[in-house]
Formats: sequence, structure tokens, C-alpha cells
Amino acid sequence: MADGAVNFLLEKLTALILQKASLLGNVKEDVEEIKQEFESMRAFLKDANRRKEISNDEGIGIWVRQVRDVAYEVEDFIDEFMHHKDRWRRRNGFNGILHHTVSLPKIIISTHQIATKLPKLKAKVHGISERSKRYDFDKIDDIKSSNIEFNGRWQNHGETSLFVDEDEILGMEENKNKLLLWLSEDEPRRTIISIVGMGGLGKTTLVTKVYNDQIVKRIFDCWAWVSVSQTYRIEELLLSMIKEFIDRKQVVVPRNLGSMNYRQLVDVLISYLHDKRYVIVLGDVWSIDLWSKIRGALPNNRCRSRIILTTRNENVASSVGMGSRVHHLQPLLEKDAWSLFCRKSFWRNHDRTCPRELKEIAKVIVKKCEGLPLAIVAMGGLMSSRDQTVFEWKKVHDSLNWQLSNNAMLERVKAILLLSFNDLPFYLKHCFLYCSVFRDGHPIKRKKLIRLWVAEGFIEERKGMTMEEVAEDYLKELIFRSMLQITETNDAGRVKTCRLHDFMRELALTTSEKENFCTAFDARESRLDGRIRRLSIYNSGENIQLSKSMSNCLRSFLLFQTETFPSSLPHMLTNFKLLRVLDLQGASVDTLPDDLVGLISLRYLNLRETRLRELPKSIGKLQYLQTLDVRNTNVESLPSGITKLSNLRHLYVYHYKNRYSKDYNFLSTMKTPVGMWNLQSLQTLACIEADETLIKQVGNLSELRRFEVAKLRAGDGPKLCSSIEKMCCLLYLGVMASNDEEPLHLEVLSPPTLLQKLTLVGHLQSLPLWLGSLMNLTHLCLGWSRLGQDMLSSLQVLSNLVFLELKKAYEGQLLHFHSGYFPRLNKLNLWELTQLNCVIIEEGALPSIRLLYLIRCAELKILPTGIEHLTGLEKLHLEEMPEEFVQKLHSDISEDRWNVRRITTIKHVFQTEQNLFVETLL
Repeated sequence: MADGAVNFLLEKLTALILQKASLLGNVKEDVEEIKQEFESMRAFLKDANRRKEISNDEGIGIWVRQVRDVAYEVEDFIDEFMHHKDRWRRRNGFNGILHHTVSLPKIIISTHQIATKLPKLKAKVHGISERSKRYDFDKIDDIKSSNIEFNGRWQNHGETSLFVDEDEILGMEENKNKLLLWLSEDEPRRTIISIVGMGGLGKTTLVTKVYNDQIVKRIFDCWAWVSVSQTYRIEELLLSMIKEFIDRKQVVVPRNLGSMNYRQLVDVLISYLHDKRYVIVLGDVWSIDLWSKIRGALPNNRCRSRIILTTRNENVASSVGMGSRVHHLQPLLEKDAWSLFCRKSFWRNHDRTCPRELKEIAKVIVKKCEGLPLAIVAMGGLMSSRDQTVFEWKKVHDSLNWQLSNNAMLERVKAILLLSFNDLPFYLKHCFLYCSVFRDGHPIKRKKLIRLWVAEGFIEERKGMTMEEVAEDYLKELIFRSMLQITETNDAGRVKTCRLHDFMRELALTTSEKENFCTAFDARESRLDGRIRRLSIYNSGENIQLSKSMSNCLRSFLLFQTETFPSSLPHMLTNFKLLRVLDLQGASVDTLPDDLVGLISLRYLNLRETRLRELPKSIGKLQYLQTLDVRNTNVESLPSGITKLSNLRHLYVYHYKNRYSKDYNFLSTMKTPVGMWNLQSLQTLACIEADETLIKQVGNLSELRRFEVAKLRAGDGPKLCSSIEKMCCLLYLGVMASNDEEPLHLEVLSPPTLLQKLTLVGHLQSLPLWLGSLMNLTHLCLGWSRLGQDMLSSLQVLSNLVFLELKKAYEGQLLHFHSGYFPRLNKLNLWELTQLNCVIIEEGALPSIRLLYLIRCAELKILPTGIEHLTGLEKLHLEEMPEEFVQKLHSDISEDRWNVRRITTIKHVFQTEQNLFVETLL
């Protein structure tokens, strides 16, 4: 991670020198000199880390840590320097800066302590750079051989995997049969079969079992297994492949084999394989360009040849192109994981079963492994060496983070998982480690994570993309690399939440704490000391104390599900002048100290679901603030200072009177001050109260991606439409009338072409004509519309819809879904359609539907006709539906019951005078 800290600093210094050279004044030359020294050290860091891993040389380890620590110190100085610079600029004005740029003691710094830091830092950087010469990093040959030795320890384990213990194959029989089927099918073309999954999931074990099967030996003429490293050379891979054939006496050995170049090696392989049915395993592939380099040596001879490729990276699997097969290996099922753990832990017991008194803690340990065979085997081996007592086992469980770092029996788990981490580019290393600030096992929301990354400065700028779009690409890459797991997607298949595998999180925590990147605190102690850069608090106690030693280095402070909240904490936090992220979501905060606006480096402020009544009046001093979230608080209006936040990108200001309901009736908005339209950086504005001047001027916010406005009056429609037509970047639009009787007059002549989500809540005389032109629309919610016409024939042109909600939107009696209607619709909500008594679904309609919600449709007493055609329907949710409707589903002999037999889940939610009940019908 030292290389990550240095790369991050260099990016920061480069941007600072290019963008704010005039503000640096007399320190510019010193900053450039420091930058050059770090560029020199960066060249050696990667190899220094490898040498440290191989030789365990304490001197090299100390040097690496020194580089990391001084990189942090320089970053702290730069941030502190710019902090004081900004404070002076606001006090003296721009003209004052121009007048005094040459006077460092008076202008650039505000205290003598800051002035004396830079020479000391520069000397320290020079000293560390000079020290690197002791380790002879210029000996390239030694480094290369070290790389080979290091990679060989954990990456080239294909050969050892050929002799896997049968116990480690548990739960893989179905996967094995699937691969054997793909290998033996009649497809004549050369086919690539990719096995994808995170490290330790058993990819190599599975392929070994298949590779050694007699079926493979019988149907293929020749076979080879080549392990690919992160630092492979294509010539070495080709040579290894030829030697595999030589070892099996399948090819004549060319005399000059060892001296052949790439072209000659390719010719040898083509010559031998051109008329043979071959199978080749490329194990543990990391690079997406491998296939383009090796494909020419593996002829597509139409002999039903197969190539098996194992990888942790989804992008590698997709890079091989058309005609390939991809198998995503899943974790072991619970029963298989338990069986494997018991075999490893209790092998001394005659029946290999878990003693009754250990069962509870053993189940917890197995759950921690989350079906990862490597972790299960390692933990089983570790526990087998411990006394079979609850006390002893609980000690291991509670110290898993320490065990993973220090216990030799878990070294293989750590090393194999670290391969994935080490393969990340530096910018992804920061993003991955940052995920460890979230609570163990809890899903991480995509939008929140992205905004935190942006606030921290982890995201590089790319021309033509917003920082949030770049960050989303980072997230996808971490998922494709099997570093993060998707836990929930939205109706369009986009990631909604993700999480770290428990063992990956333990690895991230261990690395973060070791590298002083971030710290997770669970209130076992009352005081926090040291130079902590990022701090997340779980279940904090009243007595928590933050040390002043953190005041010049703490960048992030995040609170998660705290049972108690120290009232003094907000005041303590005002001392941390370099704070970029402050997340107090859910805390019992009533007020914020006025001094909070002194945190002028703050980028992210989350006060969601607190008891806050008002924001500081001088909030406009937070000039760098990017995200402000005051959803579901007691704040009723925004201070006028909000209009000075020129860097604000995301503003969330609405709340629901009933926090557990997203019903439009309970939506409450905040009053916004005049001048909101001056916030030119805004991408999110949700949800503001309609004001005649505001809706007329809001079109000036050309960067808006999400815009929601409520309490709209009929006469405001034309002005709003004029503004909407200017929002060319808009992706999400929500318009809500002041009440269910208020008509919506929305005639947008040129609607935003990129619009993906649309919510219209209010009385519509007819569907807007422009609605049919929204070809990118995926989500549509109509509320209170009270349309009487056949709306489906007008809506069905929206062929990309994946979500449709009709709430009090239709007053007709029939909804007829004709064949071909809504080909991509995933979820359909029919909510309080009071006159609806018949739904017809023709065969060929709604072919992609998975979720159907029928809520309070009082006249609908029979199932939709044709529901049996919805073969992909997984869930039917009923809420307060007529008793006659529900009773037909209760009867085992009814036709309705027969028509829904394929649906996985049918639930009925109904209200009594006392309680809300959920009844599972299927």
C-alpha cells in the first residue's frame, strides 16, 4: 500500500501544481522538488514490497513504511497549507492575495509552526530517498528472479492442485458434471470455457477434478496445464505448454527449444496441434490481453478442442470473445460447507461430527467463511489444533483479524486473497480498503460509496465523464475482479448494494490498520490515539474520546448504528480541520455547533435520520462541500447560505412523515432560499418545494441528473416545462402536484433525451404526448393520474421499461396486456386502481416479468387471466386484496391455485384493527 499512498500523493501534487500554481507562492519549487523525489522512490516501491515478502528483510520493511508515512505527512502538510490559504483568502479577498503572493510568512501560512514544517519535510524526503540506495534496487536481474520465486509460492499451484484431497471436492459434483458436458459436446469449433470466481473459491480444485477425469483422457488426444502468473512472459507460457506435451511423450523435442523466440514457439505448437483434439488449462489468468497473445498458437482446427481458463476477473472471461462459455463458480451450500468444516476440524473424532456444546460457535465460524472452501479448510485445520471448548473457540473467533495476520495456519488464505489485492492499480486499492469502514456483513449502498470516494479524492478526472461516472466504473471493476460481491440490483439490473466477503473484509481491515489507512472502532476502548486518517465508529459509548493527535490527519469520520451518542462529539469534531467526510446518519443529534463551518475542507456531510432541527446559518463557508444529506430530519427550511456552496453536487432535503412508508401522501419538502439556481455544480436536487421563481430559474442548472419538485400548482406547469427542456443531462425527473386533485399541465416540447426514470404524481387529463418519445426510459411511476382511457396502448411503445407503477392512476375496469407489450418489464405495481376488475395477459406479453404487486385493488376478485403465461414470475405480492381473490389461492383444487403453481413466492399482507399480518400462500 505504500505505492498506493505515493501514487495518490503524486496525483494530488500534480493537480495542485497545475491548477493552483499561483496559490502556492514561494513553496511551489519545494513542492515540485518533493514531487520529483517521490517519483524516483515510486520506481523502487513495487520491487521493495516483493523483496520484503520473500526475504522478510526488516530493513526493507522499515524503508517501505517510512516512504508511506512521509507521503502521508506531505499530504497532511499540503491540505493544512491550503486550509490556511483558503481561510486567509476569505478574510482578505482576492485582491489581497494578488498583492501579497511573494510574502510567504504573511500570506501563505497563518502560523509559524506551518512555516517550519516544509524544510523539515523536504529533508526527511531526501533522507529516505538516499536510503533506498543501500538496497541495490538497480539490480534488475535479482528483482526478476525474486518475482519468479514470489509468484511461484502461491500462483503456480496448479501442479500441487493435481493432488487435491477428496474432502476438498465437497459440493462440486454438479459443477464437475457441467464442465464435463461442455468438454464433451459435439461443437466442432475451438471453445474457451472460463471459470470465474474470487480467490479461494475452488476454481483450481474443480478444474483439477475435471482434468484428471478418465473421460477427458479418453476423448482428447493431448492435454496440458499451464499456470499463469501476474507477471507472466508469453514466451515462458508457450515453452511451458510444449514441455507439458514433452513430459507426456506427446511431441518430439526440438533441439533448440530453449532458445526459440515467440514466433518459433507458436510454429511448434501449431505444427503439433493442427490435427489433434486438445484440451489446455490456463490457470489463474489475470490479464485481459493474454488471450490475444496466445490464441495464434492454439489452432481453431474444428476438432472439438477446448481451452479451460480460470480467473478472478470477469473482464478476462469476457475478453475471449464470441463462442465462449462462462461458469461463475458459487460458494459452497450451507450443508456442504458444514460437512467440509467438520471433516477438517473433528478428524480425530471417530465420526467426524461436531460436539453438541461447540455447535453454536462452530456454526458462527462456518458462516464467517461464507462458503469459501479455502477459508473453510484453513479454519477447520486451525480449530482442529485447539482444545474443544467453547471458551477456546470463541477466543479464535473474536481474534480472527489477528489470526489472519499472524497465524501461520491461515497464511495460505491470506496470501491467496492478497494476490487479488496486489493486482489492483493504486486507485482501486484505496477504493477497496475504504469499503472496510462499513459494518461487517452490512450491504454498502452504491450511491453512498461513490460519493464517499469522490469526496475523499480517490477518483481521477476523465474527459467527458463526471467524477461519479468514473467512480461507478471503479466499482464495476472491483466487482468484476471478485473483490466486491453484489447483494442487490435494481429493476434494471444495475448494482444497488454490494458488500465485502467476510474474509476479504478482515484482510482489508488488517491491511488498512497496518498501513494506517483507516480504523474501525467498536467501543471496546474509550480513547482513540495515533495518527488515524479514517475512522468508523460502531455502537459507540458515551465516554468515547478523540485524541488531539488526530486533529491534523483525520479525513473521514463515519458513525454506524450507534446505540448511544456522546453529546460532546460534534464539538470535538470541530477540532479536526482537515476533515473531508462527516457521516452522522442515524445519530441522536439535535443541534450542530456553529464552529462546524470551520471545517472548510469538508466535502461530504450526511445528517440523514438525525433529530437535527436546523443547519448552521453560516453553512456557506463550507466552500468545498459536495454532498449534503438532511433527509428525514426535523429541518424545515434551508439557510440562505446554502446558495454560496458553489461546489455542491448532491442535495437531499426531503423527508417522509412516516419514515417506513414511501407513500406520496407522506412526502414533506423543505423551503429553499432564493438563489438556489446559482449552484451550477448541482447534479442532484431532491426534493424541493415548488416556488414560482425557483421553477422558472432551475433550468440554469445544466448539470442536473436528478431533479424532484413537489407541491406544484397547475399554473406553474408551463414555467417548469421550459426549465425541463434546458436540462439536457437529466436522468431522473419527479414532479408531484400539491394534492391529488391538483392537475398536472406538463407539455414539454423537447424532453431530455437521456431520461431514464420518470415520476408524475397529479391529475392528468391524458398521458403527455412527449412520454412516447422517451426511448431510454426504464422506470415510470404514475400516481393520482385518474386516467380513464386505455393507457397501456400508449405506454407500450416504451419498450425499455423495466419498472412500471400505476398508483391511483387508472379509473377503467380493464387492463389488457397484448402480446409483445413491455418486453423488458421486470416489475409491475398495480396500486389502488379502484375500478379495476379484470386483467388480461396474452401469451407473449410481459415475457421478462419477475415481480407482480397487486395492492388495494378492491374490485379485482380474480387472478389476472393468462398469469400462467408469465413463466419467469418469481413473486406475487398481494396487499389488502378482496377476500374472494385470496380464498381462491387458498384452495388446492381451484384453477387459480393451479395457474400460479410455478411462482416461487406468494405473499398476502393484510391489516386488522390491531396488527399488520403477512401470510405466505406459497
